[in-house]
Amino acid sequence: MLIWFLPVFLLFLLLGLPVFFGLIAAPGLLLLIEGQTRDFTLLYRNVYNGMDSFPLMAIPFFMLAGELMNRGGITIRLVEFSQAFMGHLRGGLAHVNVLSSMLFAGLSGSAVADTSALGSMLIPAMEKQGYTRRFAAAITAASSVIGPIIPPSGIMIIYAYVMGESVAALFLAGIVPGVLVGVGLMLMVRWQADRYDFPVATRKHTWRERGNASLKAFFPLMTPVIIIGGILGGVFTPTEAAAVAVAWALLVGLFVMRSMRISDLPDVLTRAGITSAVVLLLVGAAMAFKTVVSLSHAPEILADFILNLTDNPLLLLLLINLLLFVVGMFLDAGPAIIILGPILGPVFVDLGVHPVHFAIIMSVNLTVGLATPPMGLVLFVASSVSKERVETIARAILPFLAVEIFVIFLITYIPALSLAIPRWTGFVQ
Repeated sequence: MLIWFLPVFLLFLLLGLPVFFGLIAAPGLLLLIEGQTRDFTLLYRNVYNGMDSFPLMAIPFFMLAGELMNRGGITIRLVEFSQAFMGHLRGGLAHVNVLSSMLFAGLSGSAVADTSALGSMLIPAMEKQGYTRRFAAAITAASSVIGPIIPPSGIMIIYAYVMGESVAALFLAGIVPGVLVGVGLMLMVRWQADRYDFPVATRKHTWRERGNASLKAFFPLMTPVIIIGGILGGVFTPTEAAAVAVAWALLVGLFVMRSMRISDLPDVLTRAGITSAVVLLLVGAAMAFKTVVSLSHAPEILADFILNLTDNPLLLLLLINLLLFVVGMFLDAGPAIIILGPILGPVFVDLGVHPVHFAIIMSVNLTVGLATPPMGLVLFVASSVSKERVETIARAILPFLAVEIFVIFLITYIPALSLAIPRWTGFVQ
């Protein structure tokens, strides 16, 4: 009977119950019905045990670092840097939007933060230059999904913890897919710019002006270098790297750029604390949920079902991509990984898919779901920032979604795209 925990959970979601309560109420109810009191106690004890982890401290630290960067005016420096190098191209501001998202990803790792911070600046600027508001909102939403792919990434920290993988390996595995998404979006912008005669944002900057823009953006751009370099060099763990990122963000905002005041810190800490609390509660519930998954033998049942459909691994990967794409339309990436990771991960690892490769397939797929109609979260954020209707943005974003889906299939069927850097650095065998 425990196998019914997933349908019951989905029913709770349809009734409007928050994900956290659904994650613990669905299995808890079934355990009580079956009279498994000891397992019921274990379920709720694991909510706390799931949060009581040193590696998970990376999440609130990265959240805080992202908030500090946002408040410290880092976004402006990144946009100026991007415009100095790409603003002279046809469709320049759209290219700047994508490149800024790629750079911002190395600071915040959040698609929502990307959409909100960059969208509030670039959408009005693009509209003034003659772009339609729906196009500006669409490219902002589409490029923001790069945020959780290029390290640091909150959802990859969650996946690594829930599935017992290396955070550093997942961070490194996300670099090439994130860059591929960014380059693919730029190629689509270039095609649309030629077809619809998009405007040029600025004149071509001289190398001296580009050098000045690079100097202004130097300290913000050093953030991902410090994080990844420190992890790879063995100087600190991913959790310690997150704390270093906070210290660096404070140093840059308060003393180097002087774009933030001490009086700003209470609000920054509050916002980061609330966001971190939501994520950590979900992770705690996920670990409890994972207990029932193992008790119900759901992975074994699902494996038998999948293998009865086909034993062709290429076709199985196609099916799982379709499943994850549909799930991503309705469920945020974090909760989806928490729910489906323990069920799907073991199945595909047993089929011979490398665990880090599958982690990237799942993470990128669900991240793209953040911008996918009808329930993509960043679509609603872009709508709020641009004052454009969600349905209108959803239609304009379709060409960019097609590019992102193409990249998903590339990384699915060419494992080296994800695994080359982790193997080269020795984090994956």
